[in-house]
Amino acid sequence: MVDTGIFATTAEVQYKVGANASTTYNAETYINSFMTQAESRINVETEFNWSDVYTSLNVDVKGVLKDAASNLAAIYVLNADPSTLAPREYETRIDVLTNEYEKCVKLLRDKTSKKEFITEA
Repeated sequence: MVDTGIFATTAEVQYKVGANASTTYNAETYINSFMTQAESRINVETEFNWSDVYTSLNVDVKGVLKDAASNLAAIYVLNADPSTLAPREYETRIDVLTNEYEKCVKLLRDKTSKKEFITEA
């Protein structure tokens, strides 16, 4: 199977998921589905369709999209079967991934003041 996501790869999501996650949900088939959901959510939350203009974006903007999408997809992987981790470890991973996702979305959402950089870089 091949990565079908636009913003991030299966490997990049798996790096963020970490050790001891469910082998069922931490596989390419599920991650491809989670990536599609994450990309759509980023587009809706930021009120901008990054997917349609992705190839024309600056590498730095692509990096923020990759970071946001891989964080959110990793959350989806961990949430699919949290029983593979100790409760505190699970909570910590979710908290870190959520915080990082929200920082990225805030950067992307603030496109009004950064529009020239994002669209013309």
